Amino acid sequence: MTMDFETLAAKPSVASPYDLLFQALTLIPTSHYFVVALFISLAFMYSFLEIHFLHHLRTLFRGDHVTLTYNSCSHLCQSLVSNCTILRGRYRPTPWLSSPHLQTAFLSLFGKAPSVAYRRQLFIALDGGTITLDWLTYSDIAEGSSRVIDNSTAIKRDKTPIVIVIPGLTSDSSSPYAKYLAFNMARNGWNVAVSNHRGLGGVSLTSDCFYNAGWTEDLRKIIDHIHCEYPEAPLFSVGTSIGANILVKYLGEDGTNTLLDGAAAICSPWDLLICDRFINRRPMQKIYDRVLTLGLQGYAQMHRSILSRLADWERIKKSSSVRDFDNHATRVLGKFETVDTFYRRSSSINYVEHVSVPLLCISALDDPVCTSEVIPWDECRVNENIILATTQHGGHLAFYEGITASSLWWVRAVDEFFGVLSTNPYIKESRKRALPCSIDEGLHMNVMGDGSVTTMGSESERLSSSNEHATKDEETNSEEDKQSSNATVQGLVDKLSLRRMQSMWLLAQIVIITIGPFVGSLILSVLKRRFKTLFRK
Repeated sequence: MTMDFETLAAKPSVASPYDLLFQALTLIPTSHYFVVALFISLAFMYSFLEIHFLHHLRTLFRGDHVTLTYNSCSHLCQSLVSNCTILRGRYRPTPWLSSPHLQTAFLSLFGKAPSVAYRRQLFIALDGGTITLDWLTYSDIAEGSSRVIDNSTAIKRDKTPIVIVIPGLTSDSSSPYAKYLAFNMARNGWNVAVSNHRGLGGVSLTSDCFYNAGWTEDLRKIIDHIHCEYPEAPLFSVGTSIGANILVKYLGEDGTNTLLDGAAAICSPWDLLICDRFINRRPMQKIYDRVLTLGLQGYAQMHRSILSRLADWERIKKSSSVRDFDNHATRVLGKFETVDTFYRRSSSINYVEHVSVPLLCISALDDPVCTSEVIPWDECRVNENIILATTQHGGHLAFYEGITASSLWWVRAVDEFFGVLSTNPYIKESRKRALPCSIDEGLHMNVMGDGSVTTMGSESERLSSSNEHATKDEETNSEEDKQSSNATVQGLVDKLSLRRMQSMWLLAQIVIITIGPFVGSLILSVLKRRFKTLFRK
């Protein structure tokens, strides 16, 4: 039976389910959509920034125990661990820095490092390169930074232990974490010498030799020289990031022949090839890769006159990653066949088993630059001289603790470890030997906290200048040389500060971009409360 046209037209049409769904959605107040969007944004930011605030809230901000890995049969390690209360305790991160990225960015952007006044020594290596040491002693802290100290009388023939600091990639003695370490160690009675990599610290390159992640020759020369100058002082060393890789590689290369009594490696990359792949794996890591690349390009720009003669400058300038820079610059300068060859040969993981002095290794499992995948757990467990301390959180070289983020946990841990080690009965005694110095002593300088530089002659130059037979022309020339050196160093310091400010502004932009949605949601929340009627249908 058929239905006529009038009946069909009179029958109401069935609405589309999508239309019904849309109509139902329009009935939901706009404020509810805002709440959902805010929740999704917070969840995204919580995951993207790897925030662990809820974990600390659940544990009442007691922190997590430090995980120690060492040879259980080693009497040395057992003795050291039993006396290091910081390593056997908990690491309690700053609550409002509950993210490895927030910790790392805060250290670079807002970390209020102590104001220190280094005393600088410039040395000329046998290859013509300039090596720089920035000194800070207990007397510098106790008597104020404005005092000009003669290095020949400050720590010569002193038995006070000396700590040699090796900074990270494109970092120098002015880096916040280097100042934290130097200030705290000096305040507790240590003499600290921060070794600046070639071409950094406001000093120009004077040879065709550049530093890299596997370059240990400068560290070896510095240790030999300091031992020659202060043969009765125990020597220790701290390496951070790339500096930690250099330190561990040096310890493995020299084995029992090293002159160090102990060492600490903080946030070491261990395996450069794996770290290279890790830093290009996720969007957040690529941000770090870009920041590090800018730092390397800034370093290259300061020494363009030399670098452009030895490598392809246009490719270096256009490098978009650390790997690109290493391929066009570091590999060429170091005469490696490929960039992967450079990474493999320079990785300190290949030398861990040969370390023959007490070594403390500290790493955070959430390190955004040096992945936990590279930590040599088994190698450290086999070696009787190594203590590996890992924390769940801490970021890269940050490890902020306390509600005000006024201290770095790893700095306190290293200070305690060296203090225990210096009085440990298992440490080898009277093993040092006289060595010929492989670097020539140069100028002594005062590098003040505001960047100003005061030049003082070396001991031999001071004796020469006091010689009764020195002519007035010689004295005039010496004074002009010093003034020229001051101007050169100050100019390079200004350039380095400019590049560091550019990197800091880039990090600031990254932080603004990442937390922008969260801040925007908070602003909308305030507006919604003020104008509630505008947010409803």
